[in-house]
Amino acid sequence: MVGVVRTQGDFIIMLMRIFPFLNWFKNYTTSDLRADLLSGLTVALVLIPQSMAYAQLAGLPVYYGLYAAFLPPMTGALFGSSHQLATGPVAVVSLMTATALEPLATAGGEAFIAYAIFLSLLVGLFQFALGVLRLGMIVNFLSHPVVSGFTNAAALIIASSQLSKVFGVEVDNAEHHYETVINVFKAALHSTHWPTLGLAVLAFAIMVVLKRVNPRIPQVLVAVVVTSLISWIIGFEYNDKSEISLVASPYVKNTIREYNGILDKIEEGSRARIPLKVKIEDTKKINGPHSVTGMELEHQMELLNLNIKDLKETSQVYRSRLRAIAFESLEESDGKPRFYIKGEVPPNRKSDGRSWRLKVGNRSLDETAITFVGGGSVVGKIPKGLPVFGLPKIDFKAMLTLFPMAAIISLLGFMEAISIAKAMAAKTGQRLDPNQELIGQGMANIIGSIGKGYPVSGSFSRSAVNIQAGAVTGMSSVFTSGVVVIALLFLTPLLYYLPQSVLAAIIMVAVVGLINVQGFVHIWQAQKYDGVIAIISFICTLVFAPHLDKGIIIGVVVSLGLYLFRNMRPDIAILSKYTDGAYRNSARFDLKLCDHIAVIRFNSSLFFTNINYLEEKILEEVSTRPELKYILIVGNSINELDSSGEEMLSLLIGRLRESGHDVCISGLNDSVLDVMRRTHLYEKIGEDHLFRNVAKAIEKIHEPAHRNSQEKECPLLTVCFKGLTVSPPHRKHPEGGKSKTTH
Repeated sequence: MVGVVRTQGDFIIMLMRIFPFLNWFKNYTTSDLRADLLSGLTVALVLIPQSMAYAQLAGLPVYYGLYAAFLPPMTGALFGSSHQLATGPVAVVSLMTATALEPLATAGGEAFIAYAIFLSLLVGLFQFALGVLRLGMIVNFLSHPVVSGFTNAAALIIASSQLSKVFGVEVDNAEHHYETVINVFKAALHSTHWPTLGLAVLAFAIMVVLKRVNPRIPQVLVAVVVTSLISWIIGFEYNDKSEISLVASPYVKNTIREYNGILDKIEEGSRARIPLKVKIEDTKKINGPHSVTGMELEHQMELLNLNIKDLKETSQVYRSRLRAIAFESLEESDGKPRFYIKGEVPPNRKSDGRSWRLKVGNRSLDETAITFVGGGSVVGKIPKGLPVFGLPKIDFKAMLTLFPMAAIISLLGFMEAISIAKAMAAKTGQRLDPNQELIGQGMANIIGSIGKGYPVSGSFSRSAVNIQAGAVTGMSSVFTSGVVVIALLFLTPLLYYLPQSVLAAIIMVAVVGLINVQGFVHIWQAQKYDGVIAIISFICTLVFAPHLDKGIIIGVVVSLGLYLFRNMRPDIAILSKYTDGAYRNSARFDLKLCDHIAVIRFNSSLFFTNINYLEEKILEEVSTRPELKYILIVGNSINELDSSGEEMLSLLIGRLRESGHDVCISGLNDSVLDVMRRTHLYEKIGEDHLFRNVAKAIEKIHEPAHRNSQEKECPLLTVCFKGLTVSPPHRKHPEGGKSKTTH
């Protein structure tokens, strides 16, 4: 009977581990249900507009943000360990998604969307695998200074990337992000759409003021409702589609046709690359990688790529030229509008008073329906209903390209999620399991990809709203997902008139919280080398943007390099007695040194990387102190001893003893002593030369070291500042009279 009970108990524990959400319902009450329902609704009111804004940041149509806000919040809560973590689209991961996909496809296109969904699957699988294998510690490779530097830079990049939408101007992305920002300001000087800017400023004001008045008010939702109503009332969106024949300027007509011709040539070149690539691969298989035919085909591919690159640069010039032209419109006798370049309207004719511009994207302009923009940009029509469920198409070639960025997004997203979860757990007293949280985040991304979502993570702002609203369990996130479903099924028409500039304002307000200058100062005050790592990560991320992965990789390499350097040259101090009876760094406290005993504290484990440095410092002491007889190595910080360290230490002790210098070691822990016993170094040093603390060692070796000595006052027994001698205080040490080594 006991065996059966035990088996049932083990089965329940196993179920709890596989389905951690079952723990929610222990002592779950109706008041808990009400609290979770209210908090879930509150978070959803913030999530819906934010998710649309972040989808725009990721280069996707805004409704894909709603798809990413549908299944992931619920799934992340069901399989994660945190009860209050709000999973969904976030700023940094959205920006990283756009960065990862930019080389593969055009933002907003079908291929781009497919890759974004596939990336979510890759991120989820990577996180899930780490969680199942209990490898959550791998996230430690992204040190706090690297993440801090990257996050601050990413916040500036995210905010500045929205400036074009705030000003209502269009510019092409340059090779570097700072060049794009400069181009935006240049365009804004003469092409700012003032109603667009006005609605963005109004949204800023509403969100900032309401947050100060009462943080519980869903300020984002209020800004969305108010600006959408204004947009609808004033007819903010005002577009017209006309034939090219209704453009009065021959120059504009020719420019449009030349631009279309360039895009056609780019398309032809892109199509020509596909069979050429197949030919190259087939030739390599048949004739080997270095055949003459293969090299000729590769040369053709290089020429084709160069030609396409030149054509793309030319198309950017044409796009900028067309976007810069301002038009005025006149109604003709047939009721159709005719468009003139501003300032070229025929005399005695009056325009409609609007300033019109051509809507020019990355595709050819349809000469039968050219879009003229006379107002601002809105979200537009959002597909009604839920997405079509299904696994994303697996593309193994794309997988190889995307995997490095998927790994970075996985680690960054998890770091963001777990740091938020830990902060909330400190308030609620909940116990967190980082590996279970990895599984939860991984499942959120995997299930999200089935529902046409893109990569997600834990959100700081929405998690804060969740806990402030009184969320008790992850049921709040289940209710949040439910509200998003209702929005997708019934409320999408209400979002049509939402201005794009307001979404940009939502993003900019959200990322302000990521900027943490005080964090830089704190890191610098803690350790200057960590401050250097944070600054390097920050600068490299800004300089290499939009290639954000380079900033992270450089930060990680620098942090690992400095870690290795610090371990190669750890802190070594020569100790003497201080006024409190402890043995301290003689250089820091200006203490005299004993002529006959060198007390050397080694502040690291002994590895192959640093054993030579210890040897160098000991030999330096031997060469500069001719009356030296004993070397006492203080090993309290030696937590590990590898084979190289053991070998070199054995050789060093032999050499020192041959030269007439005895060696003792104090403060070694049991694991290090075990290594010495296994290698017989313990016997070589001698049990009578190994001590538990510095005081015991000095008590034993002081007398033989000072035989026939001319030293009047020994700095290891009496406190001797340079130029001054102080008697040691007559007090009992807290640890049974034993002095201890301190910094």
